[in-house]
Amino acid sequence: MISSRIQPGACRLWFTRVTSRQELSMSTFVPPQPVPPLGQTLQAYMRGLEPLIPPEELAHTRRVIREFAGRGGLGAELQKGLERRARKTDNWITDWWVQWAYLESRLPLPVHSNPAISLPRRDYNGWRSQLLFASKLIVAVLEFKAKLDAGRLPLEYMRGRPLCMELYPLLFSSCRIPGPKHDYVAHYGTSRRSPTHITVVRNYQFFQLEVYNSDGSRLTESQIHGQLLRIRSQSWKTDKEPMGILTSDHRNTWGQAYNRLLRDKLNRESVQAIERGLFSLCLDSPVMRISDERYASRKAAQVLHGGGTFSNSGNRWFDKTLQFVIGEDGSWGLLYEQATAEGPPIATLLDYILRHCENPDPTRAPLVPLPMPKKLYFHIDREIKRDIENAKQNLDILINDLDVNVFNFTEFGKDVPKQHKLSPNSFIQVALQLAYYRVHGDVCATCDIASQRMFRKGRTDYIRSPSSQMLKFILAFVDPSVSREAKLQLLTEAIDAYSALTDQVLKGHGIDRHLLGLKLQAIEEGLSVPKIFMDTAFGLATHWKLRTGQVPANTDSVMCFGPLVPDGYAICYNPQSDHVHFSITAFNCCEETNAETLGVAVRDTLCQLYELLEPTV
Repeated sequence: MISSRIQPGACRLWFTRVTSRQELSMSTFVPPQPVPPLGQTLQAYMRGLEPLIPPEELAHTRRVIREFAGRGGLGAELQKGLERRARKTDNWITDWWVQWAYLESRLPLPVHSNPAISLPRRDYNGWRSQLLFASKLIVAVLEFKAKLDAGRLPLEYMRGRPLCMELYPLLFSSCRIPGPKHDYVAHYGTSRRSPTHITVVRNYQFFQLEVYNSDGSRLTESQIHGQLLRIRSQSWKTDKEPMGILTSDHRNTWGQAYNRLLRDKLNRESVQAIERGLFSLCLDSPVMRISDERYASRKAAQVLHGGGTFSNSGNRWFDKTLQFVIGEDGSWGLLYEQATAEGPPIATLLDYILRHCENPDPTRAPLVPLPMPKKLYFHIDREIKRDIENAKQNLDILINDLDVNVFNFTEFGKDVPKQHKLSPNSFIQVALQLAYYRVHGDVCATCDIASQRMFRKGRTDYIRSPSSQMLKFILAFVDPSVSREAKLQLLTEAIDAYSALTDQVLKGHGIDRHLLGLKLQAIEEGLSVPKIFMDTAFGLATHWKLRTGQVPANTDSVMCFGPLVPDGYAICYNPQSDHVHFSITAFNCCEETNAETLGVAVRDTLCQLYELLEPTV
């Protein structure tokens, strides 16, 4: 059976530990995720293929789908299996999805998996202000956790529907553990003796910093600041081996190195301290100054991967669920591991931090001496040294291959499409597909990440594009013979069609997790993989050349991650009322893709769509 492995003794399922009315509400106010009707999913799948697949291939795929869904086909049998699974589990797809998408993936976590969120630069420059802000941030996170533990975290809603809150307690004291064939996630925060420390890393050196007093009260901001000064005084040297680099490697390679590393008692204790910590704080050294135009891109890349082995990549432990990154130049952000965390809860946490950091800590520091933060040492033998050198080389190759383009589109924001009674997200999705067409002369398989937290233990599904309506609009838009009125009508139809797809996914009727479930159900029952998943059309339709995600936030933040395929892009955006933040990434190894070129096309396309909506006289 394919299921998530949890380290024995490290975790109990969170929902069994109900200690307050609010915690009870986190799981009981949301319904189970439905299994969509088979016929509906197959029809939607077929419609999604029409803009992407030539007519002769479509005819073949229709026959394959009819065979799968018809009498004697596997479809009905597998659907019944999923419905049985839904009746017996809290969520019929989440465990499978986490295992398949994350824990069984062998690609390195930086770039390929862990998303980064880059936030507006703080108004400071220098290590003194860096440590002052770090102290505020630590207190803010601890205050957020205190609200969570006390059951005082407000229940979240989307479109009037309550959202599942069960991811929140798993954010703290959790870590992904590498394995030779697949990873697992260890959660230490729900054990009887929950960890009381965080990990701080500076100049590649890791420290265990206790953040609670013996009576359970948290340290004050001034106490934490004093401890950070102590850590700085103990981490001057820059010639230390960057142990964190090991976590950036291919998962099989890191899994083997992990086992070698833990053979030594000292190493095992240090690694466990990192894994068990509430979260990690990365105090980054200054980076090379560049132009203001490129600063936003460099800042996002620093949070995403650390900038390389000669920069701050050794200040990361990529397996850790939460890593806050604070630079000496005022840059800061958060890096998270996706097997446990999702974008919206992370955005809520960051919003709380920002609001908290504006207020001074009213708690007075007691006149009690604190123990020195514990430096975590490692015994590095010849084998581990070789593992580090190989990981350094591989990470630098990966970083040099990634093109990051972050920019702020300031001509207008989400208010403009709203004024025309159009969905801002659907409007931007049409713009992205049109921009891609103008650069590459074709449309492509695109996934837009949508939350499923309106269901118990729900994670995500994809909204697929382009639709047939989107393709019709794109072809009309680039045709000078088509009138403005006709283009405007087709634009509205394309946006409405995308909004309808969004509504279906938010009802739990997306097609991608359903198709995955049918495939994995066949494997679970020991059956051959159905032909529908071996069909050429399925491969083309899931070769996601555009990986997109809207992460709306109350701040001018932007999320950043790498493309899903070598010849693709990843695009994240945060629409504000009068501007939109974008991040675009692509791989330099692909001659056809270029993040700068697509960014220019996105800007131009948005401006031309605005002209279409509101023509100048």
